[in-house]
Amino acid sequence: MTRMALSFECKGERCGATLDNAPGTTGLLIVSGGNEIRAGAFNSQARLAATIARAGFPVFRYDRRGIGDSEGENLGFRNSSTDIASALLAFKAIAPQVNRVIAFGNCDAASALMLAEGVGCDGLVLSNPWTIEDDEGNFPPPSAVRSRYAEKLKNPRELLRLVTGKVSLRKLLRGLKQAIRPQSAPSSLSQEVQRGLAQFTGPVSILLAGNDRMAQVFSERWNPDDTRIKTCKGADHAYSGPASSGWLQQQLLEALRNQRVK
Repeated sequence: MTRMALSFECKGERCGATLDNAPGTTGLLIVSGGNEIRAGAFNSQARLAATIARAGFPVFRYDRRGIGDSEGENLGFRNSSTDIASALLAFKAIAPQVNRVIAFGNCDAASALMLAEGVGCDGLVLSNPWTIEDDEGNFPPPSAVRSRYAEKLKNPRELLRLVTGKVSLRKLLRGLKQAIRPQSAPSSLSQEVQRGLAQFTGPVSILLAGNDRMAQVFSERWNPDDTRIKTCKGADHAYSGPASSGWLQQQLLEALRNQRVK
């Protein structure tokens, strides 16, 4: 496995990218979420790419326009379909043996892939999709608050803190008020990504981190009977723990291997 730094063009602007080369004909395109550079949070994407490439699958990462090493203006995830499509073309050009591509996105990168109807990729792995509108704020959904309080009531130490007056009644009342709120209604963004994903005909996996607020909001706004959803209990947003990062790697490898046998 070798790592190559390169660049490609998107609407006349140069975008920075990295290829972790491998002999496989199925590749992984990593779409960065938020305003993260292609290394991802705390270099996790670089480590993930190296692991996947060692298993025989080439991996292409890039910075969309206006981020990291890329030129141009950052237009946000809603307007990044052209960046994704250009990265896909560059991936296939620099690794010509690749004939099938799985795209992986976390947070608003997952939403970007859904809004863009998969942008010509053969399969999607969508993690903790972002479905919160700008004016909603980063709030915990009622189900998450109820779950947290249920866990606390099972803990004798927390009960002791409550009866000995070491718990702020003001915070407790505020939390209970959040817990009894009705389930959050679908946002317009959640409806948009659902319509976009419905147009994609390839295989889809939806991965949710059990302790992630974005995943909890998504769960409240999505069909609970969707069999494509898999949850990693105890995982944070970036799957940073050893067990959860291993789980994420296995999900990606499974998606790639399923494409390889077609």
